[in-house]
Amino acid sequence: MRARWLEWAQEMLSIAQAGLEYSKNPFDLERYEKLRKLSVEIVAQHADLPLESVEQLFASDAGYQTPKVDVRAVVHQDERLLLVRERDGEWALPGGWAEPRLSLRENVVKEVLEESGMQVRPRKVVAILDRNRHAGDVYPYSV
Repeated sequence: MRARWLEWAQEMLSIAQAGLEYSKNPFDLERYEKLRKLSVEIVAQHADLPLESVEQLFASDAGYQTPKVDVRAVVHQDERLLLVRERDGEWALPGGWAEPRLSLRENVVKEVLEESGMQVRPRKVVAILDRNRHAGDVYPYSV
């Protein structure tokens, strides 16, 4: 079951970011900044993390909050599957954060090349996944 406190903090952050982006009134801007700080405090308290770490991870974006898109490639040949080692030492499908001005296909090609040195030609989309609804752990962003 998802943590309600994280959902609330995410919603507060989303409202705060939109307000900070579009509001012109200095008093409203002050209120949205306070709402943003409260969302960070909620996450830091419940996740038992340092406030500065949560601020950097959870509230470092500016502008209207939108989902982050992560692309992954399933590259197989002769019954072998390409995996790459992530920074944390775990093995994963090659991929990463999508660049905003590239198509899905271009992002997949770029990520596979960067992480493995292989040139690929994507053929189809295999799956679309909402990370926070299907992964075992929670993430501060909508991915």
